Amino acid sequence: MMPVLKAENVAVVLSKGSSAKMESDAASRFKPGDKVRALNIHPVDHTRLPRYVRGRAGEVMVDYGAFIFPDEHARSGKKIAQNLYSVRFTAKELWSAQTKNVVYLDLFDHYLEPAK
Repeated sequence: MMPVLKAENVAVVLSKGSSAKMESDAASRFKPGDKVRALNIHPVDHTRLPRYVRGRAGEVMVDYGAFIFPDEHARSGKKIAQNLYSVRFTAKELWSAQTKNVVYLDLFDHYLEPAK
């Protein structure tokens, strides 16, 4: 069980800063330029995968490397490494908008599959 952060300690913890970046021996599944699809999942607990992007196709723009996967960390307190990618989605793909606008989302490996 993780220790509880008391309100009076929040400012001290935030002032020190911290990174969720981790070392990982696992190879990245995706590289910039790869076409991916966000999984259409509906977990009952914590997720950082927005509903509006589920099932939608995009393109990997950046591989940031491995970070603590927040879904698992929220569930169990375990620090599991997952690759994090910047993925570009067109407004047309997300909302059928007739515009050239795009949305960039930072998404973990667990949320993505190769686009078919």
